[in-house]
Amino acid sequence: MADSLDLVVVTPERQLVHEQVSEVQLPGKDGYMGILPGHAPLLSELRTGALTYLLAGRRHALAVHGGFLEVLEDHVRVLADAAERAEEINVERARAAQTRAQQQVNNPAGAAALERALTRIAVAEQKPSP
Repeated sequence: MADSLDLVVVTPERQLVHEQVSEVQLPGKDGYMGILPGHAPLLSELRTGALTYLLAGRRHALAVHGGFLEVLEDHVRVLADAAERAEEINVERARAAQTRAQQQVNNPAGAAALERALTRIAVAEQKPSP
């Protein structure tokens, strides 16, 4: 069994990550999942949330918004509808989106926008672990 996973995270516009990592945690449709080397094959739908991975002892985070996950052998492929690295997130803009979404939280689009804004803020405020 290998001691690392080949993690690839892509969106329709770009590739965000292609690294050998030791673990991945991501937001599956029914809750967060942890993937370690040797994980059983898996296909899953993703929801909005933070995707984190451990690279050379440091934790990194992305905000992902929907898509699909495929785990085969020691490969994890994430095909996200949208995703962004923590350092790419404009927290001020995300807080403004949160405020707008809170005013519309009673409709499904408002609830989804609120979840997306809260995820972006949480990911942007995470600092990589030492």
